[in-house]
Formats: sequence, C-alpha cells, structure tokens
Amino acid sequence: MTARRFFTHPFGILAAAIVATFLWGSAFPFIKLSYEQLQIESHEIGEQLVFAGYRFFLSACMIFIFFRLLGQKMTCRKETIPTLLSLATFQTFLQYVLFYIGMSYSTGIQGSIIAGTTSFFQLLLAHFMYKDDSFSLRKGIGIIIGFSGVIVVNMTKGVLQIDFGIGEWLLIAAMFVSAYGNILARNASMKMEIGYLTAYQMLFGSLGLFIIGSFSAGMFPFTFTSTTIAMLVYLSFLSAAGFVLWNNVMKYNKVGNVSMYLFLIPVFGVFLSSMILNESLHMFVLIGLALVTAGIIIVNRARPSVQKDNS
Repeated sequence: MTARRFFTHPFGILAAAIVATFLWGSAFPFIKLSYEQLQIESHEIGEQLVFAGYRFFLSACMIFIFFRLLGQKMTCRKETIPTLLSLATFQTFLQYVLFYIGMSYSTGIQGSIIAGTTSFFQLLLAHFMYKDDSFSLRKGIGIIIGFSGVIVVNMTKGVLQIDFGIGEWLLIAAMFVSAYGNILARNASMKMEIGYLTAYQMLFGSLGLFIIGSFSAGMFPFTFTSTTIAMLVYLSFLSAAGFVLWNNVMKYNKVGNVSMYLFLIPVFGVFLSSMILNESLHMFVLIGLALVTAGIIIVNRARPSVQKDNS
C-alpha cells in the first residue's frame, strides 16, 4: 500500500491522527517529569533549552535513520536550505523556546488545554494568508468558545479567580508560532518529501536551541540516569513519529477534513497529566477541556454542501 493510499483511507487517517495526537498529548506530563528528574527549575532557561536541543537533535537522527533504511535520499539540497531554515525557526526553535519555558511555569493540564488553541490560530492565520480562505460566523463562535475554555481552566479550584501567569502567556505564544509553522510546513511539503523536510527543520532548530541554551548552562549540564535517558528517548521518538504522521495526513488531505482531530491533543494531555503527574481534574479543568474541544470541532466542522476533494 502506497503512502498516499494509506493516508487518504478513512482508517489510515483515523489511525495516524490518533497515534500522532496521543504522542503529542503525552509530551506534557513527560516534559514535567523530565524537569523534576533532572532538577530543572523555572528560572534555569539555559538548561531547558539545552534539554530541548538534545530532544530534537535526537528526533532528527531518528527520522534520518528511518528514511534512509527505506531507501530515501536524505542528502541536504542547497536550494531547499532557505525554506528549511525558515521552517526550523518557527516550527522548532521559536515554538519550543516559548513552550519549554512556559511549561516550567505551568502544569501539564494547563499546557495540554492551551495546546488546543493551535487550531484556532491556524484558522485565523490561514484566513489572512490565503485569499480563498473565508471566515464565517460559525468559525468566529468556535474560536470564542475555545478561548473561553482556556480562561476557565485557569480559574483556581472552587474560586472564581483567574490565575493566568507568564507560563500561560508563553504557551499561548508558542501555539501561535506553532500554527504559523504548520502552515509553512504544509506549503513546503508540496515541494519536498515529508521525511526530508521534517528531519532537517528539526536538525537546524535543535542546533539553535542547543547553542542559545549552552551560553548560560554549558554543553552538558545534566547527570543522566537510565530513567532520564528513557524519558529523553521517548520525547524524541514522539516528536519524530508525531510530526511525520501528521505532516503526511496534512499533505494528502484537505485541512478541514483532518484538523478536527486536533481536539484529541488536549483530551489525551489532560488525562495523561492527571494519571502520570497526579494533577487534579477539578470542575474548571473539565469545563475548560469541554469548551476547547467544542470550539475545535465547531471551527473545523465541514459545511453541509457537497465538496469535491481534489487531494
């Protein structure tokens, strides 16, 4: 079965989307666990960025090895470097500078639900970047409902008081950058192979994270154990597998037909954070999760009119 046939088959789309969103959702508790095990504090930004650099460098290596074993040529082509650097800047470097610092100030559950805003930002950016992308009242209502969920989840337990700090703002900024990076990746995937594109943007982005972080933290600031090595390998694997799967789904299908699956990221992230980190699933978390999920479904719901799929 060819890649196109698999990623356009209903079962293939569902399987790839569920696996990718589960992997991404599991990143939130495992990043928090890594910080705890490696004793990385909120103010230790250098250490956070070096750890992120390790993760995405290893992710890139995994993708290189996998596609080379499949016989795909992975030699860097000079004409693709400007596009790859642009993509690496947004989809890996800037996104994860903001994300890793934000997660150090936030909880796994808060980070998971805020991750759902990527879909809304992607919708808004597409409207301004593509002339044929219309904006409707339905989409506006969905965005308002979704963002209201982010506000609700940051209310303290049992008290109508919003607890919205630097961590949450940084995570929202990370999701905005992620949305822009997703659009750049979709455009680039029309000219480059998914494995090639994903591997090199992660490689270039990881080098940027590592270089910036090492200025204050040094090149090797951690004492790794078998547990922390396993966590790093898993985080690297989930990024490699998640991005390759999702970029293939996006390449072979209309955005509107698959974006709805993004609602699974906050769902998986919230419940995995609760299970792994023992974070409380209080009333405001569940209401916020429901609102964000509803918002994502509303903005990505297909129109009732019949459309031809030219994918």
